[in-house]
Amino acid sequence: MTTPSEPSIDPSLSVIMSERRQLINLAYRLLGSLADAEDVVQETYTRWYAMTPEQQEAIQSPGAWLTKVAGRICLDVLGSARARRERYVGEWIPEPLPKPSEWVTADPADRVTLDESINMAFLVVLESMTPAERVAFILHDVFRYSFAEVGEIVGRSEVACRQLASSARRRIRASQASAAPAARPDIVSDFKQAWEAKDIKALVGLLDPDATAVIDGGGLVSAGLRPIEGSEQIARYLLAIAGMSPGLTLLERTVNGQPGLVAQLDGVTVTVAAFDVTGDRIKQIWAVRNPEKLRPWTVQPQP
Repeated sequence: MTTPSEPSIDPSLSVIMSERRQLINLAYRLLGSLADAEDVVQETYTRWYAMTPEQQEAIQSPGAWLTKVAGRICLDVLGSARARRERYVGEWIPEPLPKPSEWVTADPADRVTLDESINMAFLVVLESMTPAERVAFILHDVFRYSFAEVGEIVGRSEVACRQLASSARRRIRASQASAAPAARPDIVSDFKQAWEAKDIKALVGLLDPDATAVIDGGGLVSAGLRPIEGSEQIARYLLAIAGMSPGLTLLERTVNGQPGLVAQLDGVTVTVAAFDVTGDRIKQIWAVRNPEKLRPWTVQPQP
């Protein structure tokens, strides 16, 4: 009597799917949006499985092929993003991410690895770059692809890609030129306590006189449509929020690899704030209130 054979598993499938996290990490850094990154990865795999088995077998490095396709899709998305951002209601901020241990998504492959290329200040600088600069810089300087490989993705010569990455580095250096090491590692904690105590003097003292606060509501929730400038103006805005939301709970959390704050109402995350500290003062606050950008913070894991 013969024993039924076990169903065979295509060994190439595990190889292909193992690239998913790398692709998510790449696409998020390029686009600043987890939702868009997931769409890019889905489209990348759709193109892979649209090929015949013979076409797939002819590809010597499936991982390199997937990266190349994902990079090109991201380049296309970045090209259309500026037009979409012009229609966006209010200020647009990259999607904030918790640290890996606090992700509520069920799939570990969707979790973005946190490093210095993921902090909010870095992502905001990336937004000022051209699509080609951003792709060339991230692929070469962050993911260590050669300029020859980058050139295949962006459709430029190796020399042109070197120039794109160099231009991107100048933008990064310019944004960091005035930055000084943070002298108060607990400044976000102090800021939280001052906000909870409604201590306007303490809040102003923790903020740089020329500080800026940017709030992203996406037109879905109330948020300032323009940046709030100046320490006193920001402090008064924060106290106004506290007055309108007496049940607001502030939690210290890691936001894109840096100390940040999460605001909750009735256990639901309504705001995630990231900070840029220069010396011993807060120079920049980025507060995301758009609920569509808070999925990693609000969706409950399945039992």
